[in-house]
Formats: sequence, structure tokens, C-alpha cells
Amino acid sequence: MGMVIKRTTGQKIFDVGNHIFLLFMVVITLYPCIYVLAASFSDPNEVLRSGGLLLWPKGFQAETYGLVMQNRMIFVGYKNTLFYVIVGTAINLILTILGAYALSRKNVPGVGVMMLLITFTMFFRGGMVPEFLINRSLGIYDNRWAVILPYAMSVYNLIIMRTFFSNIPASLEESAKIDGANEFVILFRIFVPLAVPSIAVVGLYYGVGHWNSYMRALIYLRDRELFPLQVVLREILLQNQNEALQSATDTTFAYAENLKYATIVVSTVPILCVYPFLQRFFVKGVMIGAVKG
Repeated sequence: MGMVIKRTTGQKIFDVGNHIFLLFMVVITLYPCIYVLAASFSDPNEVLRSGGLLLWPKGFQAETYGLVMQNRMIFVGYKNTLFYVIVGTAINLILTILGAYALSRKNVPGVGVMMLLITFTMFFRGGMVPEFLINRSLGIYDNRWAVILPYAMSVYNLIIMRTFFSNIPASLEESAKIDGANEFVILFRIFVPLAVPSIAVVGLYYGVGHWNSYMRALIYLRDRELFPLQVVLREILLQNQNEALQSATDTTFAYAENLKYATIVVSTVPILCVYPFLQRFFVKGVMIGAVKG
């Protein structure tokens, strides 16, 4: 039989306080999501009149979703965003994995200097104007690649991946080299399979970044057919707000607010549907990547 450890009064009080605190954090984290979802399906005038706490729809309706989805640019935005997410994340992961592997090798000369220079870019950048001039000189202004290539790798994600690779036992690499494996075989046959949790986490970071990005498109894109979903939704919101200000009636203002909630749901739900498939890797990948090498 196992020994039963008697918990002290202080430990019990701590557990109760800890559970109350975590429950409070869950409530304040989930409530904004519940409010937005409930408000998006509520009658706009009911939401405006009631105010305060909202846990379920008041006067159920889905007309605002129809207004959002009947706009042709919504589907154009979805198509463009899927391109940016899929192609952009693939490029991000390839460059991050290759860079992290090279920087994690102790026999590569100048690794310390290269890491110092790469880390330096996390804190000091040229700024928006030099980036714009470089992209225009490269001929990718008003082009899909202007949204992807200038942001092809994140230093933060590179450090996470490099830390993970640095903690893989050197004996695995040495055994592979004895068997005649080259660097690419070692990377893709040994390191990448072992790094699946970290790759999933880093891929999620990149994917969410591409999905939510709109500032890059505002700066580098002028062709509306290239706009991502976030920019399209921003246009819908601004147009609706302007109409509400011009009419200056409570009803129009209420519909403008309701449309805002519907656009939030439309832009958020798809990425939330992806997260459960990666959640099992998330904690493991972050913790492993955070171990000091």
C-alpha cells in the first residue's frame, strides 16, 4: 500500500485559493468570447437597450451574418488569406527549421556571432519606410509576395526551434554520421520527427500571425483582389460605421455594432477550429523549446 501524505491546513487553503483564482481567470477569458457570439445572434435593438451582462442571444437573428457573407469580397478575402496562411506558413517553417538546425550545430564556425546579429534584429529594426522602399525596389509592391517574403522568418520562433534542436542528444547525430548519413538526412530523418511538437507550435504561431495580419496588406497592397480577409472585414466595418454616423439613429448604430460582432466571429472561428488539432502538441512543444540548452 502507498503511503498517504496528510496535507496541512496551509496547503488546503492554498489549493482552494488556487482553484478560485484559476476559475476567475477562465471566466474573464471566456466571457468576452461568449458575449461577442451571443451579441452577433441577438436583435441589435435588444442588445442596445439591455446592455450589461449577455450570456445568450436576445431576440435570435442571423441577418447580420447574411449581410457579411453576401459581400463578394468576403470570399475573395478568404481565398487570399488561405493562400497567405498556407504558403506563408510553409515558407516560414522551412526557413526556420533550416536556420535553427544550422545555428544549433556546435561545429559551425561563427555561430555565436550569427546568433548575436540575428537576436539584435528583435530589438532594432530599420523601420517601416526602409522596408517599404526595399520591397518596392525588389518589384514585389502590390504583389502577394510582399505580404509573405519580408516576414519569412521570426527570430523568436527561430530561437525556440534552435533551443529544441540543441537539446537533442549528440549521440543520435554521431550514430547517423557513422552510418553515412549527410546533414539533410540527419535533419529530416532524425531531428524533424523528434521536433514535431515544437514544429506544430511554431507553425501555429506563424499561421495565426498570417491569419490576423492586416497591416502588411494595408501598406503593400493596392489591388483589392489581393486583400486578405482581415482587410476586407475592416472595410466592411468602416463603411458600416460611416453609414451609422451619417444617419445618426439608434437603430442604425445598433446594426453597426451587431455587424461588428458578426465580423469578429467570421474572422475568428476558422482559426479556432484548427487549434484543437494542435493543442496536444502546444504545451509540450512550448515547454521543450523553452529548456535551456
